[in-house]
Amino acid sequence: MLKQLSPRARLLFGVLSFVLPISFWCIVSYVPFFWHPQIVITDPGAVDYFQVGTHVDRDVFESEVADAKAQKKPVPQGVPGNPIYLPAPHEVLNAFYGAFTTPAETRDSPRLGQSLWHSIQIIFWGFAISSFLGVPLGILCGAYLAVARLNEPFIEFFRYLPAPAFGALAVAILGIYDGPKIAIIVIGTFFQQVLVIANTTRKLDVSLVETALTLGTKNLRLISRVVVPGIMPDLYRDQRILLGWAWTYLIVAELIGTSTGITWFITQQARYQHFANVYAAIFMIGIIGLGTDQVLAQISRRLFPWDRPFAKA
Repeated sequence: MLKQLSPRARLLFGVLSFVLPISFWCIVSYVPFFWHPQIVITDPGAVDYFQVGTHVDRDVFESEVADAKAQKKPVPQGVPGNPIYLPAPHEVLNAFYGAFTTPAETRDSPRLGQSLWHSIQIIFWGFAISSFLGVPLGILCGAYLAVARLNEPFIEFFRYLPAPAFGALAVAILGIYDGPKIAIIVIGTFFQQVLVIANTTRKLDVSLVETALTLGTKNLRLISRVVVPGIMPDLYRDQRILLGWAWTYLIVAELIGTSTGITWFITQQARYQHFANVYAAIFMIGIIGLGTDQVLAQISRRLFPWDRPFAKA
């Protein structure tokens, strides 16, 4: 059960983790007898409210076909299809390409690339501020009991308060632009960050600290020369996980303030039922997040070659 996988097996299972759900998506999209509860109109016939490309429920279509036949009028034609909110894979791929290559239809509907870049900046500043404050405080809480007792009870209380609840207050204080969005990400990650890093710090081998104290190392020198280097691999891993949390708060954060960012793009495309663009934007967030995590993982292997968990995902 705990046997280490070979590089080839890890690659195979990693590829299958994507191939299997995509294969199911293809079956749902392209196999006519699999689900397909609607009909996509190819010829409206005598039905005046049918239009080419319209999705209608199968029972409605069959009823109109029966009426047209009974009245000897042109019969509507259609092909099996799924609801409009479930586009086929090739439609999403086309949306990927079109979102970056076709110009925006209006000034109020920015392209996917522009929206994504704006959201990345929001994530960067929100997580940077959270880390600038949370990492030192977390280390101090983990290293000194007095600091922990002074801060952690309040942090334990505050972390249960939902970050979006502070949206209106953030707008009142910081305005309607990017400030409230960054603040929501900071609130959503800072308190969790302090507790996670404090717990990581407490897992440091006590013998290292005792040896340093015996040799006369104290206070900030103990933190900078013993504690921080000792927890660095685990601290780096914690930051990778916490960065993923920051992405989860992005959508909520971008509902506040001005109409910018990837959330605005998704909302606008969904409003006009361009669901292929919606899927493309959502998948792009996942691609950026996964790609960033993999890059950070490769950097970790270079920075901490001695840190090798016995099993890796």
